[in-house]
Amino acid sequence: MRACVIQPRYSFDENDIDKCFYELISLLDECDDGLDIIVLPEYSDALADVKGKDGFYNAVDKYGNVTIEKAKETAKRCNALVFVNSGYKTENGIRNTTHAIDRSGNIVGRYFKSHPAPSEVRSDKDGGHELDVAYSYDISEPYVIELEGLRFGFLTCYDFYFYENFARLAREKLDIIIGCSLQRTDSHEALSIINKFLCYNTNAYLLRASVSLGDSSEACGCSMIVAPCGKELINMKNKVGLGICEFDPKNKYYKPAGHMGKLKSHYEYIEEGRRPWLYRNGGASVVPFDDVMKYPRICAHRGFSTVAPENSMVAFGAAVGLGAQEIEFDIWSTKDGVLVSCHDSTLERVSNGNGKIYEHTYSELLELDFGIKHGERFKDLKIPTFQEILEKFAGRVIMNIHMKIWDERFDDPKIEEAVALIRKYDCEKHIYFMTTNDSIIRKLHEYAPDLKCCVGWDGNKEPMSIVDRAIELGAYKVQLFKPYFNEDTVKKAHAHGILCNVFWADDPNEAIRYLDMGIDTVLTNDYLTVYNAIEHKL
Repeated sequence: MRACVIQPRYSFDENDIDKCFYELISLLDECDDGLDIIVLPEYSDALADVKGKDGFYNAVDKYGNVTIEKAKETAKRCNALVFVNSGYKTENGIRNTTHAIDRSGNIVGRYFKSHPAPSEVRSDKDGGHELDVAYSYDISEPYVIELEGLRFGFLTCYDFYFYENFARLAREKLDIIIGCSLQRTDSHEALSIINKFLCYNTNAYLLRASVSLGDSSEACGCSMIVAPCGKELINMKNKVGLGICEFDPKNKYYKPAGHMGKLKSHYEYIEEGRRPWLYRNGGASVVPFDDVMKYPRICAHRGFSTVAPENSMVAFGAAVGLGAQEIEFDIWSTKDGVLVSCHDSTLERVSNGNGKIYEHTYSELLELDFGIKHGERFKDLKIPTFQEILEKFAGRVIMNIHMKIWDERFDDPKIEEAVALIRKYDCEKHIYFMTTNDSIIRKLHEYAPDLKCCVGWDGNKEPMSIVDRAIELGAYKVQLFKPYFNEDTVKKAHAHGILCNVFWADDPNEAIRYLDMGIDTVLTNDYLTVYNAIEHKL
């Protein structure tokens, strides 16, 4: 198979966009019928540093269709497969898209960039290009197409940095990975390392096309073809032009799987010893981060607490299993400093014990039954620790963590311990802390500024009080307490970028009324009943 990666000139001066584009067209004209595959760089329709949404969208309007039609014509003229990246218009905007074109000039596949770069996600107001990226928050498997008996996978620019995805791609037993890229800030050495590592881990060939920043630049460029063993067959560095070489895509790399082991691909060898529970949260069961998950939402207050004992692993599991976007739970500290989950500070209502939780050691609490008050079938249920909740559900649901020990102003608020557990279970982006204690929120903002806080109701019945506190604190959310708020409360919070929870609504009609008022998250004890009633609004 004879493959060609095309590397055109790129300019940081947006006034050069016309010239750069037609230089790329000239390079396509140099391709001949001796080629089997032609790969073009990312955004072949925007080969200059265009500014903002309008600049980018105008470039795609002007050159997008021209680029695709030229790629189709080239595929037919050269009798080659062509892979070209350009903007693709949807009803929600433009997507970063790699188009696969067969030898007859037909589009036979479209790969949407799995990891849109921050500049593609950011709004025009924040200096980004404001692309259609909503699809990237959905669960999906790697995009693979089969052409002429070969399996093709895809990576685009920013995708190359997510090494955890390499093992997933390896499972697809790919022959060739198409890489349309820019990667304008990486050195030639770094790009070489990344691409060799990719091929060695996936046992696939990489055809990567990028752009040149000029002969003197040590960054960007490096359009290359790399073999499964990690050998660079071509590396263009910053040369403008066509990079052509011949290879057999079925010639894979196999090595002894350990000393004196059988010949296997590197991926197969790694799979024998994989320990996924040691790694970062990942996989299809991980939900989108809190700041990208859609609103409005329902939060299962104390878990699905109408069908299982509140604040229990059973209640949390029932809510998560039914698809709840959020769960809420409460945290206390025992006499010996173990963080546990229970709504009340006292034991009588929720267990067969007496007294305050914080007057008992954790061992003493384990002797109590936290299920029997809900029903015989839950007899002998134990109180869960904060760590046990995170161990089972971190990343699987957004957690509204009501730190009751902060509300009660414990001598040791255990801020460091709570934050350490959140970091241990890799769920910083899936949680927020809720408290009525403003001084703790200030301390948390200083200690862990990346973690979000929700301001709780402190007993002030004036509707604007809680919002004013949140504005002063720079908080992420308020948790309104009925009936001490109104529609103006919600409007003022939203005007300052503050989201609104409300506690609570078990009546579906009441929940609907709150959503119509503009509430972002409704807390409920009766998750499924409320969800079924308002699903159409979510």
